[in-house]
Formats: sequence, C-alpha cells, structure tokens
Amino acid sequence: MGIHVGPITVPWRMLRSPHADDDGVPYAHTWLIPQFRTDSALRDRLHSLGVNVEYNCELIDVTKTADTAAASITTSEGTDTINARYIVGADGGGSAVRRQTGIGFVGSTDEADRMLIVDATVDGGLGRHRWHVWPRRGRFIGACPLPHGNQFQLMIRLEPDEKAPTDEEEITRCVRKGTGNKRLTVRDISRKSVFRPNIRLAESFRNGRVFIAGDAAHAHTPAGAQDLNMGVQDSYNLGWKLAQVLAGAQEELLDTYEAERQPVAAGVLGLSTKKYEGFSKLNPSSIKRGKDEQQLAITYQGGPLAPSTAERTTKLAVGDRAPDARLVDEGTPTQIFDIYRGPHFTALAYGPTAAHELTLVHWPTGGAGLLRVGINTPDSESERIDRRLLDAHGNFRKNYGIDKDTILLVRPDGYIVSIATHNMSTATTSAIAALTPPPLASP
Repeated sequence: MGIHVGPITVPWRMLRSPHADDDGVPYAHTWLIPQFRTDSALRDRLHSLGVNVEYNCELIDVTKTADTAAASITTSEGTDTINARYIVGADGGGSAVRRQTGIGFVGSTDEADRMLIVDATVDGGLGRHRWHVWPRRGRFIGACPLPHGNQFQLMIRLEPDEKAPTDEEEITRCVRKGTGNKRLTVRDISRKSVFRPNIRLAESFRNGRVFIAGDAAHAHTPAGAQDLNMGVQDSYNLGWKLAQVLAGAQEELLDTYEAERQPVAAGVLGLSTKKYEGFSKLNPSSIKRGKDEQQLAITYQGGPLAPSTAERTTKLAVGDRAPDARLVDEGTPTQIFDIYRGPHFTALAYGPTAAHELTLVHWPTGGAGLLRVGINTPDSESERIDRRLLDAHGNFRKNYGIDKDTILLVRPDGYIVSIATHNMSTATTSAIAALTPPPLASP
C-alpha cells in the first residue's frame, strides 16, 4: 500500500503472511477477485450440476409444519409455492427469509457514516502495483487496483450531510479535492454504490426448519475482506449436515451449525468493526492483515462435535482445520487437499496398525461416502483401503503432528472430527454415530 501524505508516498506492507512458507497452507495469500467473477463461477457450477438460477422472483411468505417448510414465491407467471423439508436463506443482509421467520438481527446501522464505492478507470498515473490511500481526516479516500483490466475500486468517505456524487465529472471533482491530486480523472464507471456500515448478528441461525447463512446471518464492514469466506464456510458447514440428515442422520446434527458458526461470526464482526473504526482514526494497524483476516486458524474445538476430552496429536486437536501435506501416490506426487476434495468424509490411517484398525470400521451405505486412505501402510492391508499413499518426506507426519499409528477422520468441510491412537476402530466408530445415518438392520 502507498500512503499519500502531501507530495510524499509512504510504502506500507499490509500483509506478511505467517503461512507463506508453510506447506500445510498452499494458498497463503489473499486473492483479489471481482464479485461478478465469483458470481459467475457459482452459477456455472450450479449449471454443471443441472441447476439453473431463476431471476425476477421474490419470497413473500414462509410457513412451517412439523414435517415441512413452504416458501411462497412471486414469479413473472404468478405465485408459486415450494414445499421442502428445509429452507435456507442465503439472501443477504436484508434477508426476507430472516424477516419472515422472525429471527432478530441485533446491532446497528450508522446512516451518517457513508462511503461511496466506485469501480472505474482512473487516469493520472496511479501505479497498479499497490493500493493507494489518502488518509485526510474526515475524508478518507482509497484506490485499489482491480485485476484483469485497468480499473480501480475507489472508496470515498462522504461527510455526514454530503450528497453522493453521481457522474464522472462530480466524482472526479470529489477525488481531486480529497486527494489534492489535480491530475486524476475518473471515467468508464462500471459500478457504484453507497455503503453504510451495518454491524449486526442474528440472534439465532435456525428457527425450526428454516436456516440462514452468510450475510443473512451476520453483517459487518468490508474491512479485512471477510464476507465471502464467511458465507462459503457457513454454507459448507450447513450443507453437508443437511445432506446427512436428509439421508437419515439424527436431526440434532443440524443444531451444531449454529453452535459452530455463530461464535466465529461474532469474532469476525468484532475484528472487522475494529479495523473499520481504525480508518477514521488514521490508525496504521487498521491496514494490517494477518492470520485472523485469513481465517485459517478457525477451530471448532470444544464444540458439540469436538469435545475437549478427545485425543489430539502434537499439533492438532479435534475441531481443527486439517492442513495440507505432500504425499506420493504410486510414484506420483499428490496433495492431501486433492484427496479431501468432494462431499465425502476421509479416514486417514497412518501406519500398519492403524490401517488394520480402519478395516474394522463399518460405514453406513446411506449419506456421504467414506474414502479410506492408508499412509505408510503395507500391501497386506489394502483390501478395504481405497487409496494407499506414501509419506516419503515425512511431510504429513510433520504437518499433522503424528508420532504413532493414528486414525484421523476428516469432515467434508475439511475439519477433523476424530483422532484415535488407542482403541482406534472403537473410537472412530463412536465418533461416526453422530454424523451418519444408522446402519441398516441385519435381515
């Protein structure tokens, strides 16, 4: 970042990633990506799965019974009613699902604190190798270079009674006044909006058969770029649990969604608020980014699926995020993250004794599948092992803190749900019971 103070530009490093040299974190840095590209990627993926997004629809009512939930939707063809087992409102900070369900949204919106956000081309010599900030008291202006083109995202804090500029000429005049740089010219505006800090947290993430996720459940400032990561993690956490319950797992599994995600949302809300308030005070620490903003240290330790009495390795506890590791698959290098990729559970058996114990673990035929992976295991235990990998360089052992034969069970969202070094098959089977449909009764 370049901090412009009069004619002087002070360089300021925003992020010194604590994970940059950690091979357990293959993507250690923030990825800057326009929202429309994220939206396109999600729609393309849905389309590949046979689902098309419908537009020009509005939710007008939600009703619930003991067994179903119904959503009344207005469309271009009239009113339609969708009956389902569950409804998930991922419909943003003004969530109609949340309002219809009566879930409180506690917090505040400061109508006097407004920031104009503009995506546009900025002529006048701004370098594209860094962000730019003009921290004048009462008139914060920032310019962030957007990828895949020559546009910047301008952030202009408006004064309490100031009317937001609307066209290129007015915005250019505002930018020149706020920066003191008469060479800057704004043109080719592709998007603009007025942002107000909305700092709120839903009182609950569930009301019976209705759930909320993403901005519908928590709204905070954009400081630190937390929103997308939060929404995706909410959805993945809830998604695999819904799939398991629909397949026959215990309904109580759905209660763990709020128990795990609401505390995380509260922590992120506090962090982003502190960062945002620091802008107005010209506090340099508000610009810094580290492991908290990266959200790589989130853990569900002590939660309903990660009791504090569970076993642990020298580095990891149940409830922690499973790190990456480099392994060898029949002579070909592979990453453990590629093994986890997909909607399945993964059981990792490190060592020959663990591999034998893993063959004794029975997995239900309903719901998500189980991928059984043996690491440094003999051929004799390959009959019920799906993948056999070699920890040729001790990378897995180091990253996971393994010092003895161990079975680890990893959830579809990449978090560890069981660590077993003693009575491994029994301990793993016990952890499975709360996550999966019951086994079919013998005839």
